[in-house]
Amino acid sequence: MKIFVVDNGGQWTHREWRVLKYLGMNTRIIPNTTPLKDLEVDGLVLSGGAPRVGVDSEKMGRNGEYLDEASFPILGICAGHQYMAQHFGGRAEPSGIPEFGKTQVFVDEEDELFLNLPSSFQAWLSHNDEVSELPRDFLSLAHSNNCKHQAMKHLKRPIYGVQFHPEVEHTEHGYEIFKNFLKVCEEMR
Repeated sequence: MKIFVVDNGGQWTHREWRVLKYLGMNTRIIPNTTPLKDLEVDGLVLSGGAPRVGVDSEKMGRNGEYLDEASFPILGICAGHQYMAQHFGGRAEPSGIPEFGKTQVFVDEEDELFLNLPSSFQAWLSHNDEVSELPRDFLSLAHSNNCKHQAMKHLKRPIYGVQFHPEVEHTEHGYEIFKNFLKVCEEMR
């Protein structure tokens, strides 16, 4: 399968690419200015970004185009998650308590993304902003003590967002989360 990573300037964009490569995907990192018509992929990962980039739509390139028009599954990570919420009419704003380092994440809805995972696990976070209000047609999938929406999904389309970083080794079950996303991509082919 072909799964590309959209570069939004995140410090771990290469880690997302590396995990996909390790899992056997045909993958590469692309600029967030790449037109959707140039993407022949089975799925897309919207990477994290530099501080506050998720709430600055001008710095998120064509992410909105991908979210509006793509027929393939999309996983937004950190800034990708925040931008996704804002783009669809929710809100992302400064966190009441920014999260950096390991945090316990509690799964509220198992769904496809957290299929066969424990109901809570340690995850690595690095954010000053967070999704404060879900967009319409989205369901919150997980939370932490300081962040109400650690993960979400669109109710009608294969679009997912996570605030934490499943691509780093400090996140328990991160590879399984990627594998679950890839199963969705495989089913949609």
